[in-house]
Amino acid sequence: MLTKIIVALALLSFARAQTPEGFVPSVSSQLDVLFGTKAVSPPGMSLTKAETAKQPIIGTNETLTGTYLFMMIDLDVPASFTNPSSGPRRTNLHAMVQDFKPDGQTSAAGVQTLASTAKTPVAYIGPAPPAETPPHPHRYVTLLFEQPEGFAVPESQKSQIRQKIGFNVTTFIEAAALKAPVAGNYFTVSG
Repeated sequence: MLTKIIVALALLSFARAQTPEGFVPSVSSQLDVLFGTKAVSPPGMSLTKAETAKQPIIGTNETLTGTYLFMMIDLDVPASFTNPSSGPRRTNLHAMVQDFKPDGQTSAAGVQTLASTAKTPVAYIGPAPPAETPPHPHRYVTLLFEQPEGFAVPESQKSQIRQKIGFNVTTFIEAAALKAPVAGNYFTVSG
C-alpha cells in the first residue's frame, strides 16, 4: 500500500512539473506558450524549427496583473558543432524580453495573454538546432518572472547576456534579485 502511495505521489509531481526533470528552477505553474495556433501542451512536446521561428504568444490561465520578464533557454547546445558528442551540452539564451503585461485578450483556450513591445535585453531568436546523428532533440525552457520595478540587467551579467552561450539562469536570477518563476513550460526541437 505504501509503495502505491509513493508511486502515485511521484507521478503527480512529474505530471505537475512544467520544466524538464533536473532543471533548476523547477516550476509547477504552466506558462501557456502558443506558436501560431499550436499550444505547447503537454510540456515537452516536439515542435519544428518552422513552427517556432517567431516569438510565441504567452499567457496563463491565472489572472496576472503586474509586469513580467520572459526567458527562453536551449539546454542542449553541443560543445562542438562538428563533433556534438565530444563534450557536455551547454545552454544558450534564446530570449529575455521585458515588460510583458496583460493585454486584456483571452485566447480560444481561455488563456489570458500577455504582450510586450520590447525587444530587449535579448530579442527572440527561434530554435535552430543542428542536425545530429543520431538525432538529439533540444529542450527549450520558457520561464516567466515578475519583473522588478526599474529592472535592468545587472552589470555582472551583461557579458553573459551578450554571449548567450553558457547562460546560467540561476546565477542570473540571484544577480537580478528575481523571485522564483511565476510559470514555465518547455518543448523540444530537433535539427
